[in-house]
Amino acid sequence: MATDGFLIFENVTKRFGAHAAVDGVSVGVQKGEVFSLLGPSGCGKTTLLRIAAGLETPDEGRVWLDGEDITDLPPERRRVNTVFQNYALFPHLTVAENIAFGPRAAGWPRARIREEVDRMLALVQLTDQAGKKPRMLSGGQKQRVAIARALINQPRVLLLDEPLAALDLKLRQRMLVELDLIHDEVGITFVYVTHDQGEAMGLSDRIAVMNRGRIEQIGRPAEIYEAPRTGFVAAFIGDTNFLEGRVEEHLGDNYCRLGVEGFPDIECFNDTGRPPGEPVCLSVRPEKIRISRERPEPAPHVNVVPARVADAIYLGTHTRFWVRVGRHRVAVWQPHARFLLDERPIRWGDEVWISWHGDDGFMLERFSGADAALVATPPERIGAANGGVAP
Repeated sequence: MATDGFLIFENVTKRFGAHAAVDGVSVGVQKGEVFSLLGPSGCGKTTLLRIAAGLETPDEGRVWLDGEDITDLPPERRRVNTVFQNYALFPHLTVAENIAFGPRAAGWPRARIREEVDRMLALVQLTDQAGKKPRMLSGGQKQRVAIARALINQPRVLLLDEPLAALDLKLRQRMLVELDLIHDEVGITFVYVTHDQGEAMGLSDRIAVMNRGRIEQIGRPAEIYEAPRTGFVAAFIGDTNFLEGRVEEHLGDNYCRLGVEGFPDIECFNDTGRPPGEPVCLSVRPEKIRISRERPEPAPHVNVVPARVADAIYLGTHTRFWVRVGRHRVAVWQPHARFLLDERPIRWGDEVWISWHGDDGFMLERFSGADAALVATPPERIGAANGGVAP
């Protein structure tokens, strides 16, 4: 096997007709980690999860679990359990009976079932709900029952398929904390499928970002966010500004000068050694950019650009600005570490200066095809669509 790990997908491909839902994926999930498959609808993440569960068979490639080839094993022989978005609880059974269903079907002794059910109820903090039917529970409680029912079977891997998608925002945030605590308690491998980058960033040890059946990047959340390898990853993980330009010259110390229409010369860290003349797309996160009425003092490698405020939205913790630089519309998020009501805030139409350090820009290849469509999401909607600000 060319890939290392506890759960390994080796050159896995799955087609539905002419469409490759999963296209030659090789990835290794380490024992005990929370590994997220992140991407938009239709990218192949759920298909890959179903292949791990034995609910789909790959057309090509193999699946390995702890050194054993499980590609052709039926689901019940895999020691892998799945938690689904819709909970899949038995409505006529109580919470305790739902949790006990798997062990009873497997013929466990009654005393052991009682002991393990009690342990699971305590783990998911539902001991006082043991006698209730699913219809009497909240969405978060139902999800905890589903997790307990999966964990009681002592799987080696727990697969979670969009488990929080049906919950409201505050409940999702609370359940993320609870999932993290449950993982710390049981210590087994979690594979978590989601289209929500916030969930993946908050829970995962590592993330695989998927696009059109392939994995675009694997890494720790900070690596994915701070150093995206492709424009798709930069756009899908958080919000960003994209500025198309060209490498003009090398400046030494791994910096280069970029030419971007409508901007003064821009300095950018160039650790990849992109040569002069190469067209690039510069990604700069909105929170990396500073905004002020006064021109900042010159500093090494700091880009300073005049702009005009096109829009401003006050959100309590921060204000979101959109400023015009030539034909470009640039997003700037200003945090409110201190906010004095007697100070005049920056408003629509103000002439301002924006600035960012050359280390905070990241050069990527220019976009084409479907990736460009994602990046071109209007800036007014980038928070809702996980898209970028188009140049």
